[in-house]
Amino acid sequence: MIPAHRRHDISDGLWEILKPHLPGREGVRGVTAKDNRLFINAVFWIMRTGAPWRDLPPDFGDWKNT
Repeated sequence: MIPAHRRHDISDGLWEILKPHLPGREGVRGVTAKDNRLFINAVFWIMRTGAPWRDLPPDFGDWKNT
């Protein structure tokens, strides 16, 4: 299931700027991240709401594994 776009998610343009600078991308030593963009959006959601990680909406994934 693909989550619905949330109005405060990062834009495609901003994502293209951020993507090459994040750890966990393919071709870089170490573990490849499952979905860096989803993680960044989850972090922004936490920052915006002030909620604890346990209250992260399920469409961001399991709060223990995000």
